[in-house]
Amino acid sequence: MTHPTEPQRRSCPLYAPYALLAFGVLALVALLLILPVPWQSLRRRMVRRAARIALAACGMRVTALNLAALPAGPCVVVANHASYLDGVVLFAALPPVFGFVIKREMSRVPLANLLLRRIGSHYVDRGRGQKSARDTRKLLKRASSGGALAFFPEGTFNHAPGLAAFRHGAFVIAARAGLPVVPIAIRGTRAALPPGGLRPYHGPIEVELADVLPAPASAAEADVNATLQAARAAILRRIPEPDLAPDS
Repeated sequence: MTHPTEPQRRSCPLYAPYALLAFGVLALVALLLILPVPWQSLRRRMVRRAARIALAACGMRVTALNLAALPAGPCVVVANHASYLDGVVLFAALPPVFGFVIKREMSRVPLANLLLRRIGSHYVDRGRGQKSARDTRKLLKRASSGGALAFFPEGTFNHAPGLAAFRHGAFVIAARAGLPVVPIAIRGTRAALPPGGLRPYHGPIEVELADVLPAPASAAEADVNATLQAARAAILRRIPEPDLAPDS
């Protein structure tokens, strides 16, 4: 299935520096406020509030659709990835109970690394070596102990619009921990902050939850892949972007 891509947005020349400054200042203030706070749940609520303020201040109105579909207990959230804004938007839209799973490269950004660690994010190595296996064991331990996790299973985003193939990690974790999977479609972030630069644009952003999928029947490849494909199809139906991996 293919969709028309999101239209490009325009803004006045002063908007981009204003938006970048607003995000930077609020991120720094949030970091300074949460550093002495000993409770992770409170740190997450504080950063969630800062993310909402930053998005609203920049004219990026975020609407969450079908949020009632989110399970009351732990689950694994999987969302499409189109922009650096996706993590901020998803953190602002969801309840502050999720540990976000992020590529390890972000740990090299000092202030971002400190902020992400203070809100309980998890870094993963995208390779297949010992580091990747160790990261998977940590995530499984977290999920098995009742932790809710949020993944971007594409691993990264492309300059060209479209939904790339999904990696299996999130779905293997869901299978082994027996957690339901919640597909989430994010719309508008690619237009708000296009890949390949740091020029933001104001405009609406939507986060839509699809129906919850039960945990994969087992960790066998066929069962994991069935849930992966069901989640991917649910997201693809809800975003205005083409399928970049129709045979995945």
